[in-house]
Amino acid sequence: MREDNNKYSIIYADPPWNFRVWSKKGESRSPEQHYVTQGLDYLKSMDIQSIAKKDSVLLMWTTFPCLEQALELVKSWGFTYKTVAFTWIKENKCNEQLFCGMGYYTRANAEIVLLATRGKPLKRVAKNIRQVLVSKLGRHSEKPAEIRRRIVSLFGRRSRIELFARDGNSFPSATDDGWDVFGNEVKGSIKIPMKGGTNVNKTA
Repeated sequence: MREDNNKYSIIYADPPWNFRVWSKKGESRSPEQHYVTQGLDYLKSMDIQSIAKKDSVLLMWTTFPCLEQALELVKSWGFTYKTVAFTWIKENKCNEQLFCGMGYYTRANAEIVLLATRGKPLKRVAKNIRQVLVSKLGRHSEKPAEIRRRIVSLFGRRSRIELFARDGNSFPSATDDGWDVFGNEVKGSIKIPMKGGTNVNKTA
């Protein structure tokens, strides 16, 4: 899907957020046990504007504890927050009961995808795309492939990239559906410039 000097109309990101835990029990369930995480300063230093078309959309996964960081990252990447595009309500793997996750206050079982724009908003191709998705958990950090399908249905088959993609052998492969990818666990990763000059083709 690369075109226009490798710039993209759709940027879909699942940043590897650092998340502070308060106990040894929490450490065993933290993201660091499964993949390399990054601090906000590193993520902000990625020159995402260099791969984004003048008129483009950013769709970014975040958890509610990381919401403030996510909004700050959206702005640093040159986008303007508009709304929550998707809310994923998680079901247990083995039954249709709602998943009961961790949480310092209420027990979390939902994640959201923020929608932000750069330049003129992309034309909406379909007007029947729903915000809420109720689906089962996959492997740790795996996001429903249905969200990628909804994004394409919403905006059409434009040039698009998934940032921080995971190994297609473990997760539904984005490249099978016309997405370019960036990440240290996926083959064919593009390189992304860092603000200041260097290039990276991984998340660490």
